[in-house]
Amino acid sequence: MMKFIFVAIWISGATLGSVFYSFQLAQARKNAEPLPAFFGGLDYVRSGVISVPVVKDGGVGGYFLTRLVYTVEPEKMKVLTLPAEVLMVDQLHAYLYANPQIDFSAQETVDLDAFRNGIRDSINARVGEKLVHDVMIEQIDYLSKSDIRDNAIRRRIGPGE
Repeated sequence: MMKFIFVAIWISGATLGSVFYSFQLAQARKNAEPLPAFFGGLDYVRSGVISVPVVKDGGVGGYFLTRLVYTVEPEKMKVLTLPAEVLMVDQLHAYLYANPQIDFSAQETVDLDAFRNGIRDSINARVGEKLVHDVMIEQIDYLSKSDIRDNAIRRRIGPGE
């Protein structure tokens, strides 16, 4: 009989201890600081190389080439009705053509932070809520018509000639 009472007290104590421990652990998780944005919670959408003609003085002055990475919330991506890449490329073209003051031929005057923030804000304005948290530039180039012409001539001539 004494063994039975001792076992019952031991099981009750173990149960109360595990319940107390689980409540303490749950409370510690609620009070923990959230991780910064780059450490989980966000997904990314990587675009392909996007080529946008730069129109100057009624003609094409060159081509702006870029590859961008957008950080987005996965939950919002799941409910988006059209492919994210299509939306983002369309909005990038609309942003570049709506802002002719961006002159990629003068590389020292291009403000990359304003460029990234402008693309992010234009996509979020089009969607109607905060879909894109950050825009990162993976590649950015500007090729003038003369650069393209020189590369075409070099390919025709060949390396040894």
